[in-house]
Amino acid sequence: MTDAAMGTRPIPGEPSAWTRLKTNRNWLGFWFMIPAAAFLLLFLAYPLGLGIWLSLTDARIGRPGQFVGLENFEWLSDDPVFWLSVFNTLLYTGVASVFKFAIGLYLAILLNHHLPFKAFLRAIVLLPFIVPTVLSAIAFWWIYDPQFSIISWTLRQLGLISSNIDFLGDPWNARWSVIFANIWRGVPFVAITLLAGLQTVPPSLYEAATIDGASRWQMFRHITYPLLTPIIAVVMTFSVLFTFTDFQLIWAITRGGPVNATHLMATLSYQRAILGGYLGEGAAIATAMIPFLLAAIMVSWFGLQRRKWQQGEADD
Repeated sequence: MTDAAMGTRPIPGEPSAWTRLKTNRNWLGFWFMIPAAAFLLLFLAYPLGLGIWLSLTDARIGRPGQFVGLENFEWLSDDPVFWLSVFNTLLYTGVASVFKFAIGLYLAILLNHHLPFKAFLRAIVLLPFIVPTVLSAIAFWWIYDPQFSIISWTLRQLGLISSNIDFLGDPWNARWSVIFANIWRGVPFVAITLLAGLQTVPPSLYEAATIDGASRWQMFRHITYPLLTPIIAVVMTFSVLFTFTDFQLIWAITRGGPVNATHLMATLSYQRAILGGYLGEGAAIATAMIPFLLAAIMVSWFGLQRRKWQQGEADD
């Protein structure tokens, strides 16, 4: 029996194995994915893995650490400052995300209508988003100044208060102050993204609903909201992730004070790891953020799957 007959040599005129390999779409797709996979492994997976490994060691700056298992997490479970940072992070993320969504959705619907100077108004809405975070934090630090605050001056001129408000010296005042600053910065992202989603809703649906006598609330409930749900899920997922991991705004305004009242998990992790030198402990605080972030992603993912199921589509 010849080699060609046994399948070990290509039959004359038949494409070689290498030629078939070059024209195989799955194989070509695999090779094209390698650069992106290498990039993700190098800049995302490696730092994440290194951070988790450091959380299991007693590493300090200038000294290699030894494996200590879950000792850092056991120590953190008895640390009241850590639990205070967890509370602050959840409060900061929850309140800011709700207000950013409500205000952003309202602005998106408003800017979707025909208004005079609509392009100018959209540019104005974007201003807080394009200002550097540190610059806006310094502006808010000046607005919240205990002596020269424009808010306190205005309220005193109106006769509503007799003395200046201590925005950043009182624990709860400081919490609400940084939450307000985060809302101010985050609303443009939500508003502009939802506005882009509203632009994709066919006007014919609203015209048909108007002919049927639907009210504005009914049009929002049965047309706008269902079509906007996938975009809302994506936008709010990113908004929650950005807010939960916020660092610059808090560090520039309060550095976690007063008495740790505005310390988030991100700022506490930086303080313990970099300023304090306890890399293992700081990494453990950062690693403790992962379950919360995964929960936020899973809520969004299940929400999108449920929406697909309601629309008769198959799950991914």
